[in-house]
Amino acid sequence: MRVVIAPDCFGGTLTAAEAASAIADGWRRGAPDHDLVLRPLADGGPGFVEVLHTALGGTLRTETVTGPLGEPVTATWLSHDDIAYIESAEACGLHLVPKDRRPLVCETVTTRGVGELLAAARGHRRAVIGLGGSATTDGGAGMLAALGAVAVAEDGTPLPPGGTALARCARIDGGVDGLPEIIAATDVTNPLLGQHGAAATFGPQKGADPAAVERLEAGLARWADVLAAWREPVADEDGAGAAGGLGAAILALGGARASGAGLVRSATGLDAAVAGAGLVITGEGSLDWQSLRGKLVTGVAEAAAERGVPCLALAGQASVGRTRAAAVGISEVHAVAEHAGSVAAAMADPAGTLADLAEHVARQWR
Repeated sequence: MRVVIAPDCFGGTLTAAEAASAIADGWRRGAPDHDLVLRPLADGGPGFVEVLHTALGGTLRTETVTGPLGEPVTATWLSHDDIAYIESAEACGLHLVPKDRRPLVCETVTTRGVGELLAAARGHRRAVIGLGGSATTDGGAGMLAALGAVAVAEDGTPLPPGGTALARCARIDGGVDGLPEIIAATDVTNPLLGQHGAAATFGPQKGADPAAVERLEAGLARWADVLAAWREPVADEDGAGAAGGLGAAILALGGARASGAGLVRSATGLDAAVAGAGLVITGEGSLDWQSLRGKLVTGVAEAAAERGVPCLALAGQASVGRTRAAAVGISEVHAVAEHAGSVAAAMADPAGTLADLAEHVARQWR
């Protein structure tokens, strides 16, 4: 039987390629007669550039840009066929902010480095920016500032980085010229504001307590008005809330949104691989309700369902039941933490415990 292994990254512990390799190692032990096809994937978050480079080739380029804390970081992007593929997490990813510092800096982190990467991609006909895994909630103000469009207060003073400062924003000074066509690659459809917006939905994951979420929401609300006056209203557009509102700034620049999982699905030839398979395995670090709202695992399950192939998910942790998973085409969900006995045990050896779980499941399928 052919088994297609197509996971996302596992939350800062394993890249998509490492997760696919670990699953394959365990599966071979449990079912050595199965033919394994590895298709590590990404939906715009961490691993986006790595996965596309593996699938497409092209030239990897490295830049030193401003990180989320204002300090220099090294970021890699991909140039292929006159298209620049940029991973926003390379410049402002949550992994770049130590966990204990996140509550202290969640209101001041910046997307400036994303703008610096986009500036480096000038000359390409298109720039595809993967959104996901960000530490920021600045509405993309940092990105725009790096490109020459600076958020300023009433007196014309440039605002400091961070979403909270946007509550004092009066206007945007300057413009942006010479950019390629921009595509925001994300499967997040959240608007900028409100209960399902950038601050309320994703702020807590980035260290924001309820009071900080309220302040960030106020800043983004003011920013929405400023963006509308500068270009056009974008706050209610699908994906405006992606990457802490970075999606809103890209939309204001005239960019469009596309499915990150769909883009990677096409580039990696997932559909062709699934067409001849007897089983598809996907997975990610934490399988929760957000996973089932159009994220990568859902896209993989859809590709399998379209061809009548069963799909199961291996996750670090899982908080969704069988019924909800089955509704999107995932027939089984298995969690590493449960199999290993605890989250701590799973985290102590992420690749090894994932491989052990895969071996266990493979024996059942064999």
